[in-house]
Amino acid sequence: MKRVLIDYKKLNRQVTNLLIETYPDGYGDEDIISFRNINGEFIEAVELQTEDTLYLIKISKSLSHFITNFDENMAEGIEAIKDESIEGPTLELNLEDENED
Repeated sequence: MKRVLIDYKKLNRQVTNLLIETYPDGYGDEDIISFRNINGEFIEAVELQTEDTLYLIKISKSLSHFITNFDENMAEGIEAIKDESIEGPTLELNLEDENED
């Protein structure tokens, strides 16, 4: 099994959805894994396993915020796309005569 240490911002959509399904209310202390990377830096991460990969997703305050607000942000994004597709792009025309001084 492949092990991947990754920041949540670099996850693809499929793994992001799995992350949200696995931790719908965020993660707790019991979900956190702590270790030192090859550079000796202290890392905290949460595990997320797919069929062939074990992701270690780096923890940050923004990850917790991302998980908590995911549904709200997705709903807003979908509404924006719907509004844009219904209204379509707008075009402004300048019909003034260019020869006027």
